[in-house]
Amino acid sequence: MADSSGSLRVVGLISGTSVDGVDVAVADLRAEGGENRELRLTPLGHGEVPYPPALRDDLLAALPPGACTAERLTKLDTGVGQAFAEAALLGIEDHAGGHADLIASLGQTLYHWVEDGTALGTLQLGEPAWIAERTGLPVVSGFRTRDVAAGGHGAPLASTLDALWLRPEPGGAPRGALNIGGIANLTVVHGDGTVFAYDTGPGNALLDAAVTTLTGGRLHSDVDGALAARGTVHPGLLDRLLADPYYERLPPKSTGKEHFNAAYLDEAVAAFAPVPAEDLLATLTELTAATIASACANHGVRAVVASGGGLRNPALVRALRARITVVASDEHGLPSDAKEAYLTALLGWLTWHGLPGNVPGATGAGGPRPLGSITPGRAPLVLPGRPPAAPRRLRVASPSESR
Repeated sequence: MADSSGSLRVVGLISGTSVDGVDVAVADLRAEGGENRELRLTPLGHGEVPYPPALRDDLLAALPPGACTAERLTKLDTGVGQAFAEAALLGIEDHAGGHADLIASLGQTLYHWVEDGTALGTLQLGEPAWIAERTGLPVVSGFRTRDVAAGGHGAPLASTLDALWLRPEPGGAPRGALNIGGIANLTVVHGDGTVFAYDTGPGNALLDAAVTTLTGGRLHSDVDGALAARGTVHPGLLDRLLADPYYERLPPKSTGKEHFNAAYLDEAVAAFAPVPAEDLLATLTELTAATIASACANHGVRAVVASGGGLRNPALVRALRARITVVASDEHGLPSDAKEAYLTALLGWLTWHGLPGNVPGATGAGGPRPLGSITPGRAPLVLPGRPPAAPRRLRVASPSESR
């Protein structure tokens, strides 16, 4: 497993709520001693492996409010597991020189069960046995469920990385981290170690749903924000969307496409005369920017380190930058398209060493918990001996440091 220097090479796998494909990233992780208890994360490379078109179509059809039988669920769980296995193999070959020690998988969320602000369950697809069988490596998976069982929301787990990576000096201004996937989430890190993190609302979810409907499935996103850029915000529709009670709930809180979906949007739009496509997308872009900025303002955050697919939408980025300072995570060493895959690698490292992987103040869990379950690879499962002390900080290093 880990080499003589104590480094562990971990492959992180995740598919976000946009259901585009599997993000894969390979990280070299090493605990460094001393009072700082620092964890060094060296990004070795990343990529995205698209889902086979038929599998993606089936996944999208099974998302709420679609129906999903036990037969379909079994086939999807198998198909996603096999797709993740292939992505892991490609990641190891392309970015790890053919060698890795451990795989960590956050899977594909199909349903996130929240009632009256309480998370009651969550389901991620991608059976880890397929990944372990195909790669021969142990796999850590099922991270969110343990946090939910402990009274948390199982999200946003990005708070784990952000709390270690972005903590300001004592007395410094709070720092914010933003990820814009299908759902947008914000982490706020204070100098005293206090962390807030929660889903702010839709990121790309409603935008993607609108484009899919408007184009009859020909497109699934507003490429380069082109449609929204030609439109005008519809004030009445925006006010109706902003009136959703979710935005007024206090954190910790989480949401997903079981709430912000095409049916939700259709109901909102039906209250108005036909809204031109460009105006609808301009309004949804404004909704995402306004709800993110409002969450930042609630915590005194004026600038965010941002990541996720939403950064590829210039119209959305412009709307955000009209309100807050947005700096891509690339400028701090973590590629914005792969930050959550590197987060997954970090979670795998923590679980492998018996260390907690959640931030209770962010997820709402009853306390820190080691997250996930381990599926053995081909070799006998041999866990590390005495675990290192829990890290206080995370440092993103350049690849040259791991050589």
